[in-house]
Order: sequence, then C-alpha cells, then structure tokens
Amino acid sequence: MADAIVVLNAGSSSIKFSLFTLENHVPVLRQRGQIEGLYTAPRFAAKDPSGTVLSSREWNEGDQLGHDGAAKHLIAYLRGELAQHNLLAIGHRVVHGGVEYDRPVRVDAAILDTLAKFIPLAPLHQPHNLAPIRALLAAAPQLPQVACFDTSFHRAMPAVAQAFALPPSITDRGVRRYGFHGLSYEYIAATLPRYDAAAAQGRVVVAHLGNGASMCAMSDGRSVASTMGFTAVDGLPMGTRTGALDPGVVLYLMDELKMDARAIERLIYQQSGLLGVSQVSSDMRTLLASDDPRAQFAIELFCYRIGRELGSLAAALGGLDALVFTGGIGEHAAPVRERVLRGAAWLGVELDPAANAAGGPRLTTSSSRTAAWAIPTDEEVTIARHTRAVIAGA
Repeated sequence: MADAIVVLNAGSSSIKFSLFTLENHVPVLRQRGQIEGLYTAPRFAAKDPSGTVLSSREWNEGDQLGHDGAAKHLIAYLRGELAQHNLLAIGHRVVHGGVEYDRPVRVDAAILDTLAKFIPLAPLHQPHNLAPIRALLAAAPQLPQVACFDTSFHRAMPAVAQAFALPPSITDRGVRRYGFHGLSYEYIAATLPRYDAAAAQGRVVVAHLGNGASMCAMSDGRSVASTMGFTAVDGLPMGTRTGALDPGVVLYLMDELKMDARAIERLIYQQSGLLGVSQVSSDMRTLLASDDPRAQFAIELFCYRIGRELGSLAAALGGLDALVFTGGIGEHAAPVRERVLRGAAWLGVELDPAANAAGGPRLTTSSSRTAAWAIPTDEEVTIARHTRAVIAGA
C-alpha cells in the first residue's frame, strides 16, 4: 500500500487540492482539482495530470458549503480515491508564518492559535488558509497536517533587507519586511538549474506575476530582497491590491475623506490595483483584450512598476544574470513580458520576439548578456516535498 499526500490551498471562496503518491519517496502528482463558489453556487471538479475530468459535482445556487463543508466533501472524496493508499498527511499553504516559523511545521491546536494571530497581516489569505486546518483537526485529529509558509523562503534575507526605519519599540514586535510567494520562489530556485545552471548560482530576479504579484532577488538560490514587505499588499500593483503606497496617502484618506481602518483595508486590498485603475477588470487577459484606454493604462502602470522594481532588485544583487517570469501572467501574458524585457535592455537583456510569443522557455537571444526565462511554478509539489520531509523527521 503506497503512501499518499494531499495538498490543500484554501482561498476566500475556493479550496484547491492536489493528490500525490510517493514513488521512492518522491511525490508524483495523480490528480488535482478544486471546490469553488463555496458561499454561492459550489462546484467540484477533479482531473488527472492530463486534464481529464475524473469526478465533478455542482450544488444548487445559494447553497453555502463554506470551508468546513468543502473540507468534509474533499475528505469523503479522497477516502474513496485513497482506498489502495495510505494517506500519510495533508500539507497546507499558509501565507504568513511570522517571526516564529521559518520552516514547515506539523500543526496542532496551539500552533493554529499562533498562526491566527497573523490574520491582520494577511487578511485576504490567512483566515482562509487556516479554515480547513481547523476543520480537519476537529474531524480527523489523528491525521497529520503540515503548514508550509510563503514567508519562510525570505527569512534568509539580510537583516538590513528585512528592516523598516522605525523605532525598536515597534520593530521588536515583529514589524519587518517578510516577503511572500516563497513557495513559488523556492520551486523556481530548485528548478532553474535545469534551464540555466550558471545563472542559478548567480544573480537572479524572479517575477511571480498573477492576481497576487511580487518579485524576488536571489543570489545562489537564496532570497536577498523582495518587493513585498510586512503584508502581501506591498510592492507591485496586483489584481485588486494597490502595491506600494505612500503612507501619507493613508493619512489623507483618514483625515480628508474620513475613511476608517476597514474602509481603507477594502480599498487597498480589494478595490485598487488593475481593477481600480482600469475600472474594467482585475484579470490581465481581459485587460489585454480591451481597447478601453483605462485598461491600457493599467497594463502600462503594471509593467512600469515591474521595471522600476527590477532596477531596485538588480541593485540589491549588484548586477543581474537572469530574469525569470512565473505565475499566471508571467507564464502566459507574452505582451507583458515583452514590455518588461524591452525596458530591461539596459540590463543586458536582448529580447527574442518569436521565442517570447511562443512562450519560451528561453525568451532572449543566444547572444543576450542577461538571459530571461518563462518557467511554470509548482507550489503544490513544493508543499508535498516539505510535508513528506516533516513527517519523515517526526
């Protein structure tokens, strides 16, 4: 009976899952899927690695499964799928590990309570990441669960890269730059040697571009600097998040527009970014297909900010050997990559338009002093590897 690991990635209205079996201790993907519309019209689908639908179900409009109901449905489904396997553990993506957790950890009730303290630092993610863990602790307390943190990879950053220019009375409480998307960056760091072994040992900037977007400077595969900071709202403009914002703007919103903390939170997390600028959509695919000038300006601003951050991160590295695009936009939006790469010519980047239009993986000419790549990320397999290692070391 082979061992298996399930990976859960819970969002505000969906839970994604991946099922891996262990072959010679290596996680091999068997199927993945999700339950979406948890609070409106729930829909479940599971597919094999080729995309063939293995199982599906739809609930009635207005049915609210919630995270508890979705977790119960998934466990019931997976029990059937795992009849010939031993479910070793469930691994979870958890956005924020704070100062306390710099590596994956097996979760119990006490650790769950600690992780709940970080909800104000990642209000769009943390409560939903924790919901299925809490539900499974209650329903199956004997089943090991492992939390893998998006912040852990960045704990290698130098102290000066983690610091804010604030008094110790504040920074000693854990107010510092944490960085996020670490599971994605960790995967790219482990995978890049297959594409460009020399660059992987050198100075690399990775752009994780999706509905959430950030960039990371890596030296020899270790995080040196990140565009995201104390929360996952800093840095690049995102689907609905502002990205970097002068703190004085927040004071203006409070003093002049009389907005309270919750209204400002909604503005900077849910009503800004590509959606707020364009007033059209938060989806880059929709914006690229639109002829609305506001949509085009939102794209221009997005690419401009990537270029600005690329210069900053290259400075932190003291130069640049490679640029890697990943995430939904980074992997699939050739026009975005083209704008960024043309703007990065000063860094020795020589775009290959045909290769970029074809999706790469190499996006630059063979003579380009600085290489650029499009590499699909896989946070789930990273979580599965960590989960196996934690349980093996228990």
